Amino acid sequence: MSTLLIRNARLVNEGTLRETDVYCKDGFIEQIGPALNQRAETVIDARGNYLLPGVIDDQVHFREPGLTHKATIHSEARAAVAGGVTSFMEMPNTVPNVLTQELLAQKYEIAARTSLANYSFFMGGSNDNLAEVLKTDPETVCGIKIFMGSSTGNMLVDNVKVLEEVFRQSPMLIATHCEDEATVRANTVRYKAQYGDAATAAIHPLVRNEEACLKSSSLAVELARKHNTRLHILHISTADELALFDNTVPLKEKRITAEVCVHHLWFDADDYERLGNLIKCNPAIKAPYHKPKLWQALLDDRLDIIATDHAPHTWDEKQQPYWQAPSGLPLVQHPLLLMLEAVQQGKLSLEKVVEKMCHAPADCFQIDRRGYVREGYWADLVLVDPSQKTTVAKENIQYQCGWSPLEGTAFKAGITHTIVSGHVAYANGQFDETVLGKRLRFVR
Repeated sequence: MSTLLIRNARLVNEGTLRETDVYCKDGFIEQIGPALNQRAETVIDARGNYLLPGVIDDQVHFREPGLTHKATIHSEARAAVAGGVTSFMEMPNTVPNVLTQELLAQKYEIAARTSLANYSFFMGGSNDNLAEVLKTDPETVCGIKIFMGSSTGNMLVDNVKVLEEVFRQSPMLIATHCEDEATVRANTVRYKAQYGDAATAAIHPLVRNEEACLKSSSLAVELARKHNTRLHILHISTADELALFDNTVPLKEKRITAEVCVHHLWFDADDYERLGNLIKCNPAIKAPYHKPKLWQALLDDRLDIIATDHAPHTWDEKQQPYWQAPSGLPLVQHPLLLMLEAVQQGKLSLEKVVEKMCHAPADCFQIDRRGYVREGYWADLVLVDPSQKTTVAKENIQYQCGWSPLEGTAFKAGITHTIVSGHVAYANGQFDETVLGKRLRFVR
């Protein structure tokens, strides 16, 4: 039996802030209230600090198997925990692509041995694996991932008949990467002719432009509405797409939901001059006018979830010329600090951060007893010191790739403790890997 008592915390949960104690036993929250007197093996005095539910990141790329020179489930789960992310959902474009139930099971086996955070893995769709997709268990797998734009290996689904059948037959949530492949290819030909080898990352939002995003997202929404499919569109990056999404019904009643990523809220196209390929990602970080529109849609609930799309590459890979440099950036250690900084800047409330990073992912994916600080729920918790300045530097980056586009950024807050399924996995810069994370379960 393991027990944990957190005293004097400023709990931010379900739209309220209050000072309280939280007592956890055998991985679960047993009691919440002031001045609890239970004896516990571990006692944390959180006076002056915020207590939040653990962040749930619904979109990461941890690169294992097959791309472990970039990252591993072990390394990136540690980075996640250091940043207050207690649960992640990882994408199928590893090598080999996760297009069979056997390959999906192998990833779960790796995570069970190595992941400090709680975990789930998407089943991948392709043009020719519908039978395998339909075998996916909705109670133990977060969802089906469809790349409606190019990705690693055989994961582009550009056959309209296949898309139609997946949307018609899928018994569970479909998450989509929406960029129209034909548009991207035509733009690539155009800008290669115009710039050749002199191209820089500044043209990335022109190659992967607003038209590509809107055309693909519109198709996904059309299919979902036609078949009443549970659709979740990942990493919305344009103002153009926002009209596709509804804020007139509660999240739990929505059939079509959307996610925005921290880098599309933090960076804009002006940052390519400074950071170049380090912020090259798909969909692209776009012109500055999109960013305030994304913030507005996040605040009015057209955008439901904040995530990272954490996608690390080695430093050397990112130093290649624009056309050769891979897309993706490492972010899973810093999403909470980024959004806490936005709170300091007056862009949103702390309660809204918790809603979009903790409650909403749990509701959207129907995760079993996570995402909230409630008695009887798993004890996934994060303690934040609002006055502990944190500067991103090589010495404290946990990603295997060893770099971040945020290097040199000074955040006003710091993560002091991360508790994963009742286990203090991270405390004041130190990890405890004697207990690993759990496989997420879903109530569907």
